[in-house]
Amino acid sequence: MIETLMHTLQNRSLADAPAIREPRHAPVAHVLRGGVIEGLHHGSVAVLGSDGEVRFHLGDIETAFYPRSALKPVQAVAMVRAGLPLDGELLSLAAASHSGEERHLAGTRRILDLAGATEDDLRNVPDLPYDPAVRDGWVREHRPASRLAQNCSGKHAAMLYTCLLNGWPLEGYLAPDHPLQTAIAETVEDLTGQRIAQVTIDGCGAPLFAVSLHGLARAAARITTAATGTPEARVADAMREYPEMASGAGRDVAALMRAVPGLLAKDGFEGVQVAALPDGSAIAVKIADGANRARIPVAAAALAHAGVDPELLTAFAGEPMLGGGRPVGSVRPVPDLLPRTVATPA
Repeated sequence: MIETLMHTLQNRSLADAPAIREPRHAPVAHVLRGGVIEGLHHGSVAVLGSDGEVRFHLGDIETAFYPRSALKPVQAVAMVRAGLPLDGELLSLAAASHSGEERHLAGTRRILDLAGATEDDLRNVPDLPYDPAVRDGWVREHRPASRLAQNCSGKHAAMLYTCLLNGWPLEGYLAPDHPLQTAIAETVEDLTGQRIAQVTIDGCGAPLFAVSLHGLARAAARITTAATGTPEARVADAMREYPEMASGAGRDVAALMRAVPGLLAKDGFEGVQVAALPDGSAIAVKIADGANRARIPVAAAALAHAGVDPELLTAFAGEPMLGGGRPVGSVRPVPDLLPRTVATPA
């Protein structure tokens, strides 16, 4: 099925797929403890200007990689293009890696109701809520893992609704050659401007498409600069207005969107972050070892390169390293990643 999808996509006129190779990552973040570099995170960073040109980069932004959940806004655009009528909270949830809060579960049930479907029709993997506090509450209450609680359930419910509206079978909606997944793959290629290098299966069970970091940033820019009322603009507006529906209370990606006016941002497993401003400036980050602790400070530094006022980004400079319960260091971007107008942290 994956081979069939790849053959279909290869017949379209686009830039070549990025090369599949060992990424040539570069140092992007220091783990500082007591003034000594205790650890080092490698990765890659792409920063696009409002003209779409690469303004700054570190590492390897052209090799193929998996964006993981950072691709969800693109998947949501594909579904809206295919007729998904959601807006606001529910459309934000369709692009979510949610925390499993009750509002997320209730919203997913609402989408399922609109589709005339139930939780039993979902084919994402059963899981406990993503948020540690919410998950601990489920464990205390002896609530079992469920497809509804898994962080991708909003996307999967929206996939079922899109299938219903188009007369596509609900059964097998995750198969790479299903009409829904073909439509999503075509939108991935359209917005990234390049052919997909490889197709595999994401953690939730949906097809996952390998593109370049450059292509991911370009897709985010396409979404934030689209005309009002287009599928792209509808997804961007929903996520920016309801960032906690696309993530959860206390999540850094929601806080980042609240802190920077007009910013669209989405995180993904394995240290991926993408963000774009209304003028088309965009950033994409991949942390090589998948470390979440390096993702946000590196992304914040990249956003400063994209023109965001560093004062708006001070809360995202990096989590503290503790010694005896007290801060004794932090995770900081490497000096090469800091714009010249930003002082190098001690």
